[in-house]
Amino acid sequence: MNQEYILAKEKFATLGIDTEKVIDELADVSVSLHCWQGDDVCGFDSDTGISGGIQTTGNYPGKATTPEQLMADIDKVLALDPGAHKLNLHASYAIFADGEYADRDAILPKHFEPWVRFAKERGMGIDFNPTFFGHPKADGLTLSSPDDHTRAFWVRHGIACLKIAEYFANETGVPCVMNVWIPDGYKDIPADRLGPRARFMRSMDEILATPYDKSRVFVTLESKVFGIGLESYTVGSAEFGMGYVLSRGIVPLMDNGHYHPTEAVSDKISSMLLFSDKLALHVTRAVRWDSDHVIRLDDETREIAKEIVASGRMKDIFIALDYFDASINRIAAWTAGLRNFRKALLIAMLTPNARFTELQNEGRMTELLVLQEEIKSYPWGAVYDEYCRRLGAPVGEAWLEDVLNYEKEILINR
Repeated sequence: MNQEYILAKEKFATLGIDTEKVIDELADVSVSLHCWQGDDVCGFDSDTGISGGIQTTGNYPGKATTPEQLMADIDKVLALDPGAHKLNLHASYAIFADGEYADRDAILPKHFEPWVRFAKERGMGIDFNPTFFGHPKADGLTLSSPDDHTRAFWVRHGIACLKIAEYFANETGVPCVMNVWIPDGYKDIPADRLGPRARFMRSMDEILATPYDKSRVFVTLESKVFGIGLESYTVGSAEFGMGYVLSRGIVPLMDNGHYHPTEAVSDKISSMLLFSDKLALHVTRAVRWDSDHVIRLDDETREIAKEIVASGRMKDIFIALDYFDASINRIAAWTAGLRNFRKALLIAMLTPNARFTELQNEGRMTELLVLQEEIKSYPWGAVYDEYCRRLGAPVGEAWLEDVLNYEKEILINR
């Protein structure tokens, strides 16, 4: 056993923390890995490009342009991050056989069979997202459209995705989180705010009227404050999202880039858990707006992880990542963000949360402040290194050399 880890184990034991137990528990925490970091959210069903307030910046070489390339890149990331994973797909990543094509409202489970084989071979479940952007009919409003034909098209898409999500759950044996997010809104002040939201509510009700196994498929709804081109009005606001999920019995999903910059998702987690049996998160890093920067081990990332762990309801929280950066090596971006969130979870699990709560309840705020600060310099890094060793992942920055070699051998030749 590594000497640094032995010393760290003894140090954390003084706080009543068993690092051996923490390592075992962290290994079982599943993080859903977003496929769209590897190809700049392009997908395989259209060359329309992304839209709806979504923007990937940068043109670093090596972007995946085929399903085979994207799968190979995901494999590389999985090898570099220790722990359990799920695969998170958008509907736009449907894979069609030669000469075949199905529009978004007609996609079928068979168009995702290669992804199911990929996931099953790696012991992963699959999460799913209807894709209400990057399509000619998504130039404006989708599920909130006043045009009956447009709205009906996107309702059919949602229903098709619900069936595919159930297919994923049945095939992999792992529950599927199906997340709905729409880019609907207006650049300038609208004349009617109520109408689009009423149509969105009706569309969601029509989608959810489709029978599905609620023990295997968890439908979530993701809100947003604004997007590029939607600066003045977003149909799927936080208030709409909260009201809808609680009244319909589905799961709220919070993306920490989808709120006002002065709001913190870490502060919202405890409130949402009081009113919802399940909670879903998209963890990202917002710089001034929903910019989806690579996750760093910053204060909000650590606070989100702390709230997940301290709640005692980690198994009720679906954790997924959501960022995309094309200005740096995409594999490195994927891996850095994933490992950083895993570190944040580890730090939270190495925190004596029960003891800190006791100090708070007893009004011993001086002691709480001092201990909260002192524990920041405890040797959690040695525990993380040991965790990586045991799970067969690179220790420290050694993974970067692996990524750079992959770039030289694979990515640069694309």
